[in-house]
Amino acid sequence: MESKSLTKEETTNLLHILEKRFYENTFRHPELSWNEIEVRLLQNPEKLWSLNEMESSGGEPDVTGYEKETNRYIYTDCSRESPSGRRSLCYDRKALESRKAHKPQNSVQDMAATMGIQVLTEKQYFKLQTLETFDLKTSSWLETPESVRSRGGAVFGDRRYNRVFIYHNGADSYYAARGFRGRLEL
Repeated sequence: MESKSLTKEETTNLLHILEKRFYENTFRHPELSWNEIEVRLLQNPEKLWSLNEMESSGGEPDVTGYEKETNRYIYTDCSRESPSGRRSLCYDRKALESRKAHKPQNSVQDMAATMGIQVLTEKQYFKLQTLETFDLKTSSWLETPESVRSRGGAVFGDRRYNRVFIYHNGADSYYAARGFRGRLEL
């Protein structure tokens, strides 16, 4: 079983990347303090491991908010396009098992669970798109309501024509230009 903790060197390297990204993109998190976030990160090694998974799969995670009610910082994948290491996936295990031929390597829900992150909801995706423009050439699977999933579908979003669109597709479909964006509460 894979260890869900980082070595000291991996932790140092990841913190350096996250700090640099934090300061280069302050518009994503005005009025937040890196020092407070770093303390929280060091207190939660399992969350650091998840952030490293987000980073190593091309997500470029960054702080996109703070929830006062829960006292949690929100990290979201902020790569311009859907994370490159999380593409060509069908939506969930049921969809993966239903494919008779040309099965993808994994599913969005299984990969997110393994990484310890949540798939963005439609509301979270729209909010992310208010910070800057994402998915101009790719698309991202989104958390799908049961009313859609029970009928065999799943939803995804992208940005075209300077507008955010939410679409549907069969949950068992997968494309080289569609991945998923994750969220981690810290």
